[in-house]
Amino acid sequence: MSDQPEQQTPHHPDDEPIVPVEFTPLASERKRWQRPSVVSVAVGLALLVFGSVSWFAVTARSVSFEVMPREAVVSMSGRLAIKVRSRYLVRPGETHVSAKLEGFHDLNSTITVGDSQTQTFNLKLVPLPGFLDVDTAGVSGAEVRADGKLVGTTPLQHIELTAGEHIVSIHNDRYEPLETTVEIEGRSSSQSLSLLLVPLWADVAFASNPPGATVSIDGKDAGTTPLTSQVLAGEHEVVVKLAAHKAWTGNITVVARQNLTLPTVTLQQADGLVLLRSTPSKAGVTVDGTYKGVTPLELTLAPGRSHQLTFFLNGYKETTREIRTSAAEESAVTVTLDPVLSSVTIKATPADSDLFINGEPKGKANQNIELLAASQTIEVRHDGYVPYTTTFVSRPGMEQQLTVVLKTIAQQKQESIKAEITTVNGQKLKLVYPGNFVMGSSRREAGRQANEVLRNVSLTRPFYLSLTEVTNAQFAAFDAKHSSGRVQNQSLGNDNQPVVHVSWDQAARYTNWLSERENLKPFYKLEADKVVGIDADSNGYRLPTEAEWEWAARVNGDPNSLMRFPWGDTLPPPANQGNYADISAASILGRVLSDYNDGFAVSAPVASFPANANGFYDIGGNVAEWVHDWYGVGATTGTDIEKNPLGPGTGTYHVIRGSSWAHASVTELRLSYRDYNNADRDDVGFRIARYLGE
Repeated sequence: MSDQPEQQTPHHPDDEPIVPVEFTPLASERKRWQRPSVVSVAVGLALLVFGSVSWFAVTARSVSFEVMPREAVVSMSGRLAIKVRSRYLVRPGETHVSAKLEGFHDLNSTITVGDSQTQTFNLKLVPLPGFLDVDTAGVSGAEVRADGKLVGTTPLQHIELTAGEHIVSIHNDRYEPLETTVEIEGRSSSQSLSLLLVPLWADVAFASNPPGATVSIDGKDAGTTPLTSQVLAGEHEVVVKLAAHKAWTGNITVVARQNLTLPTVTLQQADGLVLLRSTPSKAGVTVDGTYKGVTPLELTLAPGRSHQLTFFLNGYKETTREIRTSAAEESAVTVTLDPVLSSVTIKATPADSDLFINGEPKGKANQNIELLAASQTIEVRHDGYVPYTTTFVSRPGMEQQLTVVLKTIAQQKQESIKAEITTVNGQKLKLVYPGNFVMGSSRREAGRQANEVLRNVSLTRPFYLSLTEVTNAQFAAFDAKHSSGRVQNQSLGNDNQPVVHVSWDQAARYTNWLSERENLKPFYKLEADKVVGIDADSNGYRLPTEAEWEWAARVNGDPNSLMRFPWGDTLPPPANQGNYADISAASILGRVLSDYNDGFAVSAPVASFPANANGFYDIGGNVAEWVHDWYGVGATTGTDIEKNPLGPGTGTYHVIRGSSWAHASVTELRLSYRDYNNADRDDVGFRIARYLGE
């Protein structure tokens, strides 16, 4: 029976409670009341019991249990239950059931009795676990697993396992794995499992001549010869070693349970060990005519006979030695090599330069010096000059002289400067070394405008200037959405035509983008895509200054005699000199050169015409060009010289230089012509520049 307290019989919902009613007899009847007789009371109680039993019998349900094993004892608690033979009478609701049997876990459960008149419940008891002993016939340390879980190593006793079938496996590196199925009876009973493990090794016999050698199998010492050792099946590396003898190494294949006797190993006497040194080191060495390496060098030589050693090094005489070694003997040979010298005369400018041979100082450079007849590094140095270094091979019996003229740092820098560079966007720029000249034009020059005042200018900073104007294809790498447009069905947007319809700010932003791609410091300072300042010390890309543009366009050798037109000093232009407003553009433009035909109604592909005297294309014609400067009239020439002018600090418009495909008048075709604007046009593009880096 359960240890839980028995519950009260639940109250039936159909029962009416009996409530006493106050009763007061009449005065005339009080004297008649008498105490009930014993018989009356007994009858009343019997009727009450009969009614209760009848009520229980009507409301109770018949409950039976199917128990496994059948011998288990079943009991109920928690509410009234009357056993009638093999069944119980229980009213509907929850009740507790327990079952017990020796060798099984006690069963305690709660069942719910329903409204059916007859009900059957199944109960199954779980056996207690059993115990297993595992014996492997004397093989200890084997891992034992039950259902894949490690439970210990042999010998193993009293493994607790649940009743039922289990897979037991045995594993030992030296034996074949074994697996079997065991049925555990349980109920606290003990069982034994005896297993015979099959060896995975064989006996291997080792012998050596002479005996007493140490045998190592796969790097582990197994004993000394003669030796019989248990070796696992498979491939194994065997090393047999004995003092003063060469080690023997071999491989064996062992098959499990197939014993193996190996042939006797005959050990050879060990070589002698020789350490070879030379002065100087790094000398080549041959032994009996075979090259072995360079000194310092450790060699093993066969004992009991003589060996010839030869030492050689460039610039030194060959040296030989003879050596004889004994078994396992250690010895050393040291030789000093005799140098082979040759006389060399060193002449250097400046005369007081210093001489270094292989990094070591040798005094002043102008001297006659004895050098090894081998390759050597000769260096001549002088403060303020670029060091001179060369590899020199002196040759005995020959008169040799080395003449060195050192270059100043400025000279080397000048020679290292590239005359032409190419941007990452494919534009070629040429280096220009400018100077002093007078910009503008004389008042007497035909076609002159008032803004072409004469100005004394000194350009001291070399600069690079692009050979051509920036093309549509080059600009598209910066702004793929830009379109140069068309003029009366004539395209301005072909890849090799100069880009147009770009504002001055767009052109400046393009140069900054190019600088950033080449890790150069941008020249223009931007805020919200507008130029708000410059970094005059930057050598990043930029627009050419007006003075730089005019130097490149007008100076042809002599800065005192400037070019008037791109082709010379007179009109009209000779044939094929540039792209101007010609007869092919008559249907587009109102004014053209009636006696000139360049073959292009609008802009031409860049470099379609010959370059000017300084190597720049389309300086005149094709498209006019934005330059860096804000527009201003400027000052007349005088004693003051403008040094590397960048133009006014602020302004409303920017300067445009050069003529275009839309120009035909003498004023516009002149190289001194100055235009200005603050918006894009279909005949205005730009070229790029940058200062030479310091």
